[in-house]
Amino acid sequence: MRVPNVINIQRFSVHDGDGIRTTVFFKGCYLSCWWCHNPESQKFTPEIMVNPEKCTGCTACEHACPNQAVHVEACKQCTDRSKCQTCRKCVDYCVNNAREIVGKEYSIPELVKEIEKDYMFYEESFGGVTLSGGEAMAQDMEYMVELLKKLQRKGFNVAVDTCGYAPQENFEKVLPYVDTFLYDIKLMDDEKHKKYMGQSNRLILDNLKFLSDHGARIYIRIPVIGGVNDNEEETEAILSYLKKENISAAQVNLLPYHDIASSKYERLDEKYKGEKFYVPSNEYMEMLKTKFQQNGFPNTKIGG
Repeated sequence: MRVPNVINIQRFSVHDGDGIRTTVFFKGCYLSCWWCHNPESQKFTPEIMVNPEKCTGCTACEHACPNQAVHVEACKQCTDRSKCQTCRKCVDYCVNNAREIVGKEYSIPELVKEIEKDYMFYEESFGGVTLSGGEAMAQDMEYMVELLKKLQRKGFNVAVDTCGYAPQENFEKVLPYVDTFLYDIKLMDDEKHKKYMGQSNRLILDNLKFLSDHGARIYIRIPVIGGVNDNEEETEAILSYLKKENISAAQVNLLPYHDIASSKYERLDEKYKGEKFYVPSNEYMEMLKTKFQQNGFPNTKIGG
């Protein structure tokens, strides 16, 4: 069993399924969406994040690194990620907390113990636990199935937030233990999907059909990205697919784009590719909501 890395355990979450939830963000995803809100979750292994605003140029991190992976000049830190072994020496010696390692392994008992702390909120709000990412379905399935079984035995409502890009056998394994799948559909145009996410959408659509055919409770989640899929052609294509394949959706969530996480890319020494994306207008989102409702999806909402 390979123990996955977790980047965050977010408590009192109200946008990741029904009620108040604890959302566990696993590290690692096979997609690389240009607008990803958690770019630190894309790689499966731990990595360094640097906050340049906190750096005073003291060079303590540079002197502490045993691999000569850090260089500081004019209060600017540069990390050679090919040399970095995430030994955390630079983190320990940074008095300004400008450096952190994202990604921590949790055994199943450790993770369940953290989740149990919020039990009272689940009961009062009809909430539960959401496994997210990164991509929860791309993790070690032996680990995930055992975790899900333990959560089910404790009576926790469990949702899986997924982009759908994972082997179909993974979905088959977890199906008996998941109450709701929060399932992303971003683009029907396969070439655009490859451009903006790095992979074809064929596996994603096949897995959605599989879940629907096997009676899964599904919330379709559509990120509406200004300049990418905020057009009539993509909307009609998504509606056509859902109706043609008889996808059973208990709810549709339309999620307007925002760039709140764009600063994270600099902290990972990466470039944010979404500079030209824009937030769709409230009028457009309302029109989109009405269109889905009129086409057989009455439980359509704006937001998570």
